[in-house]
Amino acid sequence: MPIIETDILPSRTRFAKIKGPHQENLEAICVFIALGFFLDSDTYWKDQVCLAPASKHTIDNNGFLVNSESYFKWSYHPEYISFDTVLEKYTSLLKTIVKSQVKDDNVILPLSGGLDSRSQAMIFKSLDNKVEAYSYSFQNGFKEHKISEKIANACGFNFSSYTIKRGYLWDTIEELAEINQCYSEFTHPRQMAVLSEFEKIRGVFSLGHWGDVFFDRGTPEGTTNDDIIPMLFKKMVKKYGFELGETLWQYWELEGNFKDYLISRIEVALSSIKIDNASAKVRAFKTSQWAHRWTSTNLSVFEKANPITLPYYDNRMCEFICNVPEAFLADRKLQIAHIKQDKALSNITWQARKPFNINNYERNKPPYNLPYRISNKMKRTLNELRGKHYVQRNWELQFVGDENDKQLRSYLFSDAFNEFISKDIVEDIYTKFKKVDPIHYAHPLSMLLTLALWKKQNKN
Repeated sequence: MPIIETDILPSRTRFAKIKGPHQENLEAICVFIALGFFLDSDTYWKDQVCLAPASKHTIDNNGFLVNSESYFKWSYHPEYISFDTVLEKYTSLLKTIVKSQVKDDNVILPLSGGLDSRSQAMIFKSLDNKVEAYSYSFQNGFKEHKISEKIANACGFNFSSYTIKRGYLWDTIEELAEINQCYSEFTHPRQMAVLSEFEKIRGVFSLGHWGDVFFDRGTPEGTTNDDIIPMLFKKMVKKYGFELGETLWQYWELEGNFKDYLISRIEVALSSIKIDNASAKVRAFKTSQWAHRWTSTNLSVFEKANPITLPYYDNRMCEFICNVPEAFLADRKLQIAHIKQDKALSNITWQARKPFNINNYERNKPPYNLPYRISNKMKRTLNELRGKHYVQRNWELQFVGDENDKQLRSYLFSDAFNEFISKDIVEDIYTKFKKVDPIHYAHPLSMLLTLALWKKQNKN
């Protein structure tokens, strides 16, 4: 019988059939709405599962899952060596992984104003691969590509900038639903707006996903194991997504209490991670849940255009993280120390700490950052008065404006979808987004849109 071996951190979600009724998994869908991703092996269907990471799965000839056996467990066994030694190991490992993944291929490198892609850029700067770097910015939003272009220029890469324009979703939404199978809501994968441009480039993507989780604190300083469940619930659950999930739990007349069910699911998933250190335990939990069921889902968009590689997803990086002292991972210490070795790259603005860079980001506090904050506020206010709304979130390009609204309503209020979720429930969320709190109700609205596409795909 075929055996499928999944990576510790899979870049692609894979599914198998199990014995059971071919019915919608309504409990799992309620959790999906509350979190924005499915937990564990849940799928839309009771007779289908997502294959777990770090396991060998035996599949019979009819596609049914027979057995799963784990070959890796997250652990925390820090090596008590110097920071400089760990830094040297990290730098060497990152370079080794990148070289083994991309080989001699042309590289397509997404650049941001952060640390993960800048760390990759620093590695590629020392290699011979031809690099096509790019970045994108929201229409009427922060010009992130300007920081990225400076990074590309400092490394000698070719560079392209793209603008994510208002209303792009509606030209691509049917294709996106096919690509990610509706396992992620549609306000995140902005790369869909430029997929056609990616398809014109030949090469291998080197994607920096999950570096920011591996190389930072898993929990705030001082967090105890008793704090973890309440903290995870607060961190994972979208407040207004939970509101919609709870409403549907009652609408579908599911047994028990939705909150109790969701907390019990988190508790069971967390209990499988046998790590005493709270920070390391939470990082392992995030990686086995968020990364696998949320981040990886939309990697398929990149893969539609070209092969993908992910240095931070590599099994060797996962194993390395288990042995690094938490004190060295906290506050991005290793990545910062690595990038500081390159004066040109470290002097370029760190977007999360703008207008400061990696050498002086500690000054991003009053009174040092007040001049920038005041001038930035004045500039945005003037633009608002001129009718140029400053776009900070992807849903503002997708859901705001008359044409967007027309497209949105065509999916949310179709007869077929309103047979699945009543028009009254949809109307309630839609109205709250329009008139009460668009920032927070954008999530449940987008979840409804995702479900509408899923139902359209699965008419029978």
